[in-house]
Amino acid sequence: MTPDYPLLSRQLEALLDTRDWLTNSAQTCALIMQQVPDLNWVGFYLQRQPELLSLGPFQGKPACHPIPFSKGVCGAAARSRQTQRVDDVHAVADHIACDAASRAELVVPIVVNDRLWGVLDLDSPHQGRFTDADRAGIEALVATFIERSDLAGRDST
Repeated sequence: MTPDYPLLSRQLEALLDTRDWLTNSAQTCALIMQQVPDLNWVGFYLQRQPELLSLGPFQGKPACHPIPFSKGVCGAAARSRQTQRVDDVHAVADHIACDAASRAELVVPIVVNDRLWGVLDLDSPHQGRFTDADRAGIEALVATFIERSDLAGRDST
């Protein structure tokens, strides 16, 4: 069952009552983990160094850190600045397996002022879990997160 993403976007708008990116990213992860079914991990990876993603706020098991742009689904999203939707992560040669239970992944890049800020990563233990509707819905939630957060003010070092 696909979540009601327009409703989730309105809920996220109401929840993000500060411009603080750290608070907002933690709240975004918590909302998605609670409201989107069949997930085992939701989190942000931030670009704090060139060609490298650093772990940010997340919900789920301990995660991989750091992730180079040259590896995995998160790296592909960072390199291409395009959403990555993977039905079976075990079929991806350079997949980074933080949780062996993960089977599907959806990663949305977060670009602010033509600069990669980071990515939002969702994992599921169910192969083929993410649909085009999920992709569009999570991209809309990322747009809400960007709109409600002071991402340009985050120190990138």
